[in-house]
Amino acid sequence: MNFIFFGTPQLSADILERLKKDNLLPSLIVTNPDKPVGRKHTLTPSPVKLWAKKNAIPFLQPESPSDPVFTKQLVTSNCELFVVVAYGSILTKEVLAIPEKGSLNLHYSLLPKYRGASPVETAILHDDRDVGVSILLLDEKMDHGPVVADRKLITSIVSLVSEAWPPSAAELREACNIVGGDLLAETIPLFVEGKITPREQDHSKATYTKKILKEDGEIDPKGDGYKNYLKYQAYKTWPGVFFFKEEEGKKIRIKVTDAEFRDGKFVIEKIIPEGKKEQPYRA
Repeated sequence: MNFIFFGTPQLSADILERLKKDNLLPSLIVTNPDKPVGRKHTLTPSPVKLWAKKNAIPFLQPESPSDPVFTKQLVTSNCELFVVVAYGSILTKEVLAIPEKGSLNLHYSLLPKYRGASPVETAILHDDRDVGVSILLLDEKMDHGPVVADRKLITSIVSLVSEAWPPSAAELREACNIVGGDLLAETIPLFVEGKITPREQDHSKATYTKKILKEDGEIDPKGDGYKNYLKYQAYKTWPGVFFFKEEEGKKIRIKVTDAEFRDGKFVIEKIIPEGKKEQPYRA
């Protein structure tokens, strides 16, 4: 099967590894350019690029997916299908029109719910346990195209990565990857063979998520304990959860690094005060 895979982070590489188990290897991989990382700004390849090199699959790293040279390379590939999993750049209408069968995208919600950049975090923030994954045909609008397949996460899958609700965003995303990888491996051949009819989303029921900003992690330690814990679980990896404390007329930012929800309360265990090392909250 001649398809091109678009992806960048580790979760995309994990999906590639799952597809490999069913001998669904892309003929070409597209990933974002190497990025400077750390204090020394060392140019670092994406996990998908590393996977491509390990598996001897050719790859491209365009600065922009609308670059005419890159677009020409896609056209000459004569591929049947694009598969997009967390690529990190928006594909233009012209690019999406290249493959004969269209472009499939794995999205981490049950569409039309939670369109946009942060479906996993938003589900946790809303205490929404009705979570799952969707595979849709991409069009020029965000997460708007018809759904090709979807699947709910069952409790047993969530328990693989978390003993109780709510999981952290990293744990829930991992569970989505397990289900999503299996669903994608099942769906690609059936879709290419014309055995699946995509269904239009009910756009009147669409809800949207936003790009997470650093300031979104602020909490009031004296506020609703469960809501604080939901935010802590959603934002634990990034941007983190923090609050401010007045000291000698100055606002000090305090990051929460370890917390629990216990006896109906948000219990903070460890913190990092601004400019200091991690310490117990009681200190």
